[in-house]
Amino acid sequence: MSAGSLRVIVVVGARPNFVKVAPIVRAMAAWNVSDGARLRFCPVLVHTGQHYDPAMSSLVWDDVGLPEPDYFLGVGSGSHAEQTAAVMVEFEKVLREEQPHLVVVVGDVNSTLAAALVCAMEGVPVAHVEAGLRSGDRTMPEEVNRLLTDHLSDLLFTTCPDGDANLVAEGIPQDRLRRVGNTMIDSLERCRDAALRSPILDDLGLAPRRYCLVTLHRPANVDDDVGLDRLEGFLGWVSASLPVVYPVHPRARVGLGRLATKRADPLRLLLVDPAGYVDFVRLMSMARLVLTDSGGVQEETSVLGVPCVTLRSSTERPVTIAEGTNHLVSADDLDLARRVVREILDEKPDYASRRPALWDGHAGVRVVEAIAEWASTAGAGKTAAVVAGEDQEAKKHARPVR
Repeated sequence: MSAGSLRVIVVVGARPNFVKVAPIVRAMAAWNVSDGARLRFCPVLVHTGQHYDPAMSSLVWDDVGLPEPDYFLGVGSGSHAEQTAAVMVEFEKVLREEQPHLVVVVGDVNSTLAAALVCAMEGVPVAHVEAGLRSGDRTMPEEVNRLLTDHLSDLLFTTCPDGDANLVAEGIPQDRLRRVGNTMIDSLERCRDAALRSPILDDLGLAPRRYCLVTLHRPANVDDDVGLDRLEGFLGWVSASLPVVYPVHPRARVGLGRLATKRADPLRLLLVDPAGYVDFVRLMSMARLVLTDSGGVQEETSVLGVPCVTLRSSTERPVTIAEGTNHLVSADDLDLARRVVREILDEKPDYASRRPALWDGHAGVRVVEAIAEWASTAGAGKTAAVVAGEDQEAKKHARPVR
């Protein structure tokens, strides 16, 4: 292929997306200045505004080093249907304006599926980063988003072998798959030195390895009185053994405010605002134990070597159990959760990192290399011809990586 420009729209909507996509944007910039590069990436960064609270958006955005977005769609909150539809309406305008060769989506939030649906209707190729994850629980909106996005995608970037196996079992051709590793771990590694300098432990009065970190936000755990009552009792029990710090997701802030004054001693149950990514990495890395219902935290704690208990009935990241430090316990079985926590606290911890293959801090580079290879082959179809033959037109539309 002759030298050309590849216009790539990169879509992000929520806090986890920012962490996962930053390494890809940096890798595109590095590619553009590398010796002998025959292809120039011209990325366009689109922030849908699905997460718009400063604690969930701007703090993390700055910490992971993303440039200012080229488009901010400002869709805000709403039901899953409302939010997905709003992203589709606004993203369609961007797609028609930019005329990209490829759209990159990440993760499993509503913005991910919405962008993929618009691309399918407009005939624009899609690359899905973090493809193939399956929990088997279709009552979770994220599972539906993952499943549909994968089947709409032309390139599927997986983090581990079970992701490949899930996609092949669903009939997705093997030649669409690229196992690249985990871009979230790229961001974790990049921020670890800065995290060592974070004052967050001193600010909160926490001693290293002598507190429990909590990240619970799923509806079953925080959106109804039954879930809140279970959570209240369980966190109160944990806080009798060691202080509990809980950066509260905005959606859970009102309902969980009462926890500070009920069963647990308020001095041992700290409800705080969500932290920036650097501060959060510090909190994770120095915790004795993490309680979560998040996806990414299961991965990050495994690499950090910190014991993690995931309070869900299923996980789309079984590799963190087989190879990592994660323990899966249903939030409906808190007697079992207490036994697991007690066993962890009674053990002598070694905090050894558990890393599945390719979780090495270079996944973003592999994503960019795979996109470049795809664009240069006949398999990319019309895209390869457009990249080679319409370089000047591409330059008019593209924005440089900042």
